[in-house]
Amino acid sequence: MKSINDLVKEAHQNAVSKGWWDEERSFGEIIALIHSEASEALEDYRSGSKPNEEWYQHKIDGATYTQHTPAHKPCGIPSELADIVIRVFDACGRYGIDLERAIAEKMTYNATRPQRHGGKVI
Repeated sequence: MKSINDLVKEAHQNAVSKGWWDEERSFGEIIALIHSEASEALEDYRSGSKPNEEWYQHKIDGATYTQHTPAHKPCGIPSELADIVIRVFDACGRYGIDLERAIAEKMTYNATRPQRHGGKVI
């Protein structure tokens, strides 16, 4: 299994090679793109998709299938959640963020927090 930082590097290199960094992006734009992927997951849910439901859409005819081949785009909430992570990885690669360390540090801190800290309702 690759480390989180290896995946960060790979996601960012792929985005660079596909031209997504030919022009500089603002930090706000990067966050908006991450948010847009979360919104797509919510829209799939609002359309009746189950959180673990996946399907594959053919790139040419748009029909949906159960198989995954290079001619089929993964769809559904799992795919949108993956897109969120990939965009976060790309951003971390761009800004030189050690995401693996940041996650470990935050998880350690979160373990010290009280039950249902903050008390906020959705």
